[in-house]
Amino acid sequence: MLEFFEVLWNQTFMQHAFLTGILASLACGIIGSYVVVKRIVFISGGISHSVLAGMGLAYYLGYPPLLGAVLFAILAALLIGVISLRARQREDTIIGAVWAIGMAAGLIFISRTPGYNADLMSYLFGNILMVSRSDLLIIAVLDGLIVLLVFLFYKPFLAVCFDEEYARLQGICVDAVYLLLLCLTALTIVVLIQVVGIILVLALLTLPAAMASHHVRGLLPMMLTATGVGMICTSAGLFLSYEPNLPTGATIVMTAGSLYLLSTAYHSLAQYRQRLRGKRW
Repeated sequence: MLEFFEVLWNQTFMQHAFLTGILASLACGIIGSYVVVKRIVFISGGISHSVLAGMGLAYYLGYPPLLGAVLFAILAALLIGVISLRARQREDTIIGAVWAIGMAAGLIFISRTPGYNADLMSYLFGNILMVSRSDLLIIAVLDGLIVLLVFLFYKPFLAVCFDEEYARLQGICVDAVYLLLLCLTALTIVVLIQVVGIILVLALLTLPAAMASHHVRGLLPMMLTATGVGMICTSAGLFLSYEPNLPTGATIVMTAGSLYLLSTAYHSLAQYRQRLRGKRW
């Protein structure tokens, strides 16, 4: 136990990992709340898995994988968003196609790149311990952009998530706000990929927000609670995975999943007791 804190104090790689977890928790707490409230988890899955195509292409062309991830995430968000707005009856099929094609294209680009690159493959499953100073800077910039845009468009996002018809009556351009929300979701996914990878990104995006929804009312308290829960999960995952040398991303998700099950059980029990009290009266 003490060895972990000693490494955290002295080793740069562990400090980068800890800061990445904090920054990722801020993004997932804010945007994850919108994803849970708006019920766009499946759309987020399509965006997250199409990102691999951008990473693979960027590495194949000799560019930083994160650059390709950002570009392809935004392109996928806009494509899926437009399809969702214009062809809702085919939405699931199109999202599934984008999901599969993105993963397949990424694996093809990776296979055509000379040599085997463990860093690139780690994006599938995450490797928070390999985050470099430049990666941390990119994550911080993306985080700042997410926070700034959410601050500027908080009320339009709130209206679109809870009542699109009311938002239209208020003169809000619902389609544009919705597409912007999906683009912010795409940026958040890029941040979270550094922590838990493409395969597990949806868990960290949705579980802290889902836990927060059990215990607080209102979107802003939900965001703050989800951010705190995310910080606990990432920090605990780092701690629990260190000594037994477990995969850190998977340990973070297992921690979040376990807390979610406990939160759900507690919430269900509280509701059951409340119903019993109502029957007595």
